[in-house]
Order: sequence, then structure tokens, then C-alpha cells
Amino acid sequence: MSSPEPPPATPERPRPGARRAAPAPRAPRSERRAARAAKEREGISPVLEGVVEEAVAAAENATVGERLRGRASRLGAWWLLVAGGLALLVAGGTGVAPAWAEGVGAVVVTVAYTWALAARTGGRPVVFGTLAGLIGVVVLVADTQTLSTGAAVMTCTVGAVLGVMATVPARRFLHAVREVLVALALSGVAAVAAVGYAPTVSLVRFEYTTLALSFLVVLALVYRLGAGLHGLGRRGIIAVVVGLLVLAVILAYAETLRRYGASSIVGTVLDSATWMLDTIGGVPRPIQAVLGVPALAWGVYMRARRRQGWWLCSFGVAATAPVANGVMNPSATLLEAFLSVVYSLVIGLAVAYVAIRVDLALTGSRGSRARRDEERSAVRPEPSRARPLL
Repeated sequence: MSSPEPPPATPERPRPGARRAAPAPRAPRSERRAARAAKEREGISPVLEGVVEEAVAAAENATVGERLRGRASRLGAWWLLVAGGLALLVAGGTGVAPAWAEGVGAVVVTVAYTWALAARTGGRPVVFGTLAGLIGVVVLVADTQTLSTGAAVMTCTVGAVLGVMATVPARRFLHAVREVLVALALSGVAAVAAVGYAPTVSLVRFEYTTLALSFLVVLALVYRLGAGLHGLGRRGIIAVVVGLLVLAVILAYAETLRRYGASSIVGTVLDSATWMLDTIGGVPRPIQAVLGVPALAWGVYMRARRRQGWWLCSFGVAATAPVANGVMNPSATLLEAFLSVVYSLVIGLAVAYVAIRVDLALTGSRGSRARRDEERSAVRPEPSRARPLL
């Protein structure tokens, strides 16, 4: 007796033992959500749907506008605080206002700079700004040489670091010049505020202390901004090594000349400095002209292309920290200190321009058209000047 034949296969019921057809692929989740939202909107009239869309767009625009207005108001308040502190410093220093106004102006600028540095580096501006204000009040009330000198060192250090951190990437060399000017201007205001504490300093010790503290703080910040040591790359390692060597050579030469230099050599150096003061009104500082300004200009130029530029910018404190030393020097006028910074800036920018062109010639495209194309394509994103970096 033969076994019954299996029923014929149908689309709903396949033949027994046959392979089942693969199930139809499901639509992506975004398409399913869009279809479900479209079904939910089917019962809404076109007029009501347009009203809802306009309300949503208006709410989004209002939120963005509120954020922009809040940021602009905070930035305006910061500038007013700095301007008010400078006004008190000038009024107290010239005798227009009481003597205590100079110290109050110095504290105001210190608080504003500490607030800005904490906000720029992703810290807690309220906490650090309040702490800086409390320290300033204690310094003014105690009125001791040690506290006044410490407050001056802190202000100069904060100003030097903020000058470097406030820079933004520069696609072109002229933009790099602008960033160097911004950094020097910020550090100059901090130097004037440090004078308001009326410190009693040894100029050489003050110079080394502010430079060392500024360099350590910037290195700690750049370590995070530059993605640690593994983010250096070959070019970053070469730049850091060369910068450290130049810094060591300049400091060692100056210290050796100061301590063990022959009287004839020291006399020649002093005669040259005196001639420059009498002729052009100022003496360029080697650490600014050879290291600080070129490193900062080249660093912001490189940051528009690679994050290794942050490591070059760390040597920018060699340009911002010495600004306070010229202001603190009792044997130099403010005009002489200003002209020294200007001459160091001119020499340093020339060195930076040559270094950038050599770097482009060795690693970049050649020709003016290729350089213009490279500048247009240099769009590495970074937060704007008024937004946190971290």
C-alpha cells in the first residue's frame, strides 16, 4: 500500500521538508519611526500642522538666541570688570584716587583673569574666581612684602597662561600675527595689575619664578589638549626637543654671563644695551625674540592643521611671561618696556615666518596656488575664543 502524497506547496504553506524562504528584511528604525509619526499626523489638519512646526522653530530660535545673549552678556561683564580694574590702577597710580584704589584695581583684574582662565580651560570659574578674590583681600589687609610678592607672581602667571590659552588656530600667517598680539596684550594687562600689589622683588628671581610656573601650568593643560604624549607625533617630538634646547641654552647663557662672565664681555653687552636704549629706545629680549614669539606664531598656525601645534604653543609663555619683567624693572620706564616688547615681536615674527616657510617647503605643497589651497583646507575645528577648550 503506497503512502499518501504530500499536499501541494502553496505560498502560505510550503512543501514539507522544503527550505523556508528568507523573511522580508525589516525597514530601518528611523524609517519605521517616520512612518509611525506620519500615521499619527494623518488626523491633524494642514493648518494646525503648520502652526506646530512654526512653534517648534520659534522655540529653537529662542533657545539659541538666549544662549548667545547670555554669552555676550557674560563677556561684556568681563570686559567691564577688566576695564574698571585698569581704571582704578591708573587712578591710584597717578594720584587721582586714594592709594588703596591701586590695590583694589589689581585684585579686580586678578579675579577677572582667574575667572577667564578657569572658564577657558573647562574648570570652575566661580570657585577659582572667588578664591582669587579672597586671596587678594587677604593680601591687601595684611600688607606684607611676602604676600604682595606672591600675589604679583600669581597674577603674572595667570596672565601669561591666559595669553596662550586665549589664542585660536590661524589659517594664515597674518592671523598668527593677530593671535600673538592678543596674547601679549593680555599678559601686558596682567603685568600692570601685578605692579598694583607694590611687590618687593628680585628681578632675576621673579623672572625665573614666573617663567617656570607658567611653563608648568601650560604643559599640564597642553597635555590634555594635545591628547597626551602619544599625540605628539614625530614633528611634535622634534618641536618640543628643539624648544627645550633653545630655552636651556638661552637661560644657561644668561646665567653664565651674569655669574662668571669676564668683565670685558659683560661690559660689551652692557654697552650694546645702552646704545640700543639711547638709539632706538628699547632692547629686544632674546627669550622672546628667539623662542617665545616664534613658537607661539608657529604653534597657532600649526593648530589649524594638526593638534601637535599645542605643544609648540606651550613655549609661548616665553613670550608672555617676560612682559611682566620689563614692567617690574624699576630702572626702565614703561615706554622702554613697551619698545622692548615691540622689537622682540618684530624679530620673533620674522623668525616664525622663516620657520613656517621652511616647514611648508619640506612637508607641504609647493607653489603659491598650492599654498592658498592648503590654507583654505586648514579647517581643524576648535572652540572659539570665548568658549571652553575642554
